[in-house]
Amino acid sequence: MDAWEDDPADQRTCLICGDRATGLHYGIISCEGCKGFFKRSICNKRVYRCSRDKNCEMSRKQRNRCQYCRLLKCLQMGMNRKAIREDGMPGGRNKSIGPVQITEEEIERIMSGQEFKEDAPEHTWGNNGDSDHSSPSNGASEGNQPSPASTLSSNRSVEMNGYTAALREQYINTSMSTHYQILPHLFSYAAQSGLLAPQPRSLYPQSHPLVLQLVAAEDLAPLATPMLIEDGYKVTQVELFALLCRLADELLFRQISWIKKLPFFCELSIEDYTCLLSSTWQELILLSCLTIYSAQIFGDLADVTAKYTPSDDELQGFSEDGMEVMERLIYLFRKFHQLKISNEEYACMKAINFLNQDIRGLSNISQLEQLNKRYWYVCQDYTEYKYPHQPKRFPEIMMCLPEIRCIAGKLVNVPLEQLPLLFKAVLHSCKSSLTSYRTGPSPCVTTSSGN
Repeated sequence: MDAWEDDPADQRTCLICGDRATGLHYGIISCEGCKGFFKRSICNKRVYRCSRDKNCEMSRKQRNRCQYCRLLKCLQMGMNRKAIREDGMPGGRNKSIGPVQITEEEIERIMSGQEFKEDAPEHTWGNNGDSDHSSPSNGASEGNQPSPASTLSSNRSVEMNGYTAALREQYINTSMSTHYQILPHLFSYAAQSGLLAPQPRSLYPQSHPLVLQLVAAEDLAPLATPMLIEDGYKVTQVELFALLCRLADELLFRQISWIKKLPFFCELSIEDYTCLLSSTWQELILLSCLTIYSAQIFGDLADVTAKYTPSDDELQGFSEDGMEVMERLIYLFRKFHQLKISNEEYACMKAINFLNQDIRGLSNISQLEQLNKRYWYVCQDYTEYKYPHQPKRFPEIMMCLPEIRCIAGKLVNVPLEQLPLLFKAVLHSCKSSLTSYRTGPSPCVTTSSGN
């Protein structure tokens, strides 16, 4: 947040609604409420409607009554949508970006959803108000909290802060303490928790067996694909590509075996499992390579790619899509290395990512949504119990899932002949960063012991 120093005499007001401003947000002086509303509207590509004459009053009390006019005023006053970070994390993309003046035609393109049509289907939202805390149409809180449904897709939304104790019992089948009666906003909760001494607590009774069942479904044995090359041998592009294909085959086979061992395997149809796997297999493989198989991928496979020397034509022909995927992969690797994801957290992340009810062609969406929420809560419970001194850990872990999905989606646009060079560049960069601080056999995964 771009806030000025606390000054009792400084009573600046939000340019959108007149509420007390908290700083310079996306180029203009605004309050936390309008800042969050603008970010949600742009990130989630929302299209609103005004039931009146598109000239509704904007005040602290009236601002939630018409989302259309609120977003319109944000744009008219100069809020800069290009200052919003693409990864959805807190903070602007460029804190030096100021207000912008855009044409009426450009404002109309945003308000009508034309600007978003190339990226995602248009969704029209009713004028039911936009609460500054949480509403069924938000999908993310004012603190940008990803929900079990909206973490994996910005097109679905679900209210988080309204979940009651009874609902949580439905998902993890256990009683709930006051800790979960109102789920905290992930980022604001993390910031506030840093000011307080962590409170030790026990794990909810049903969380531990659910986590153990997920871990038991995983094949944690080393990959069997040979990745040893004798010294002095020069690997060709064709040979490296063939090796990558063999690795992908083995990893895909392990995902199929994993599905059959899932504790909820009997709760969904084979057709739904086929649909889920066909849509998420790349994400599952990427997640496993960054975690449980990271020692081999960033060790043995990196050694193989080091023996491959791309030609000048390959280097010059490397695409923009390839560059973007490379940068995102390196960033994600460093994030995972920093977090040192445990096997238990990995197993939960994988289940949450797999149980994506937004995939087309599914028949039992309601059951998928319940399963997704169950493991979302289990992961949050386990992480907060196991790492009480890391209050930001759970939101940071969950924010990795949309990034994995984004990378997997962009990877399909990289020409196949560029994959050897892409993997060489990524693995070389990641392995170089490991040499200075590698402390264990696996740089990204730790094994948590006990309960």
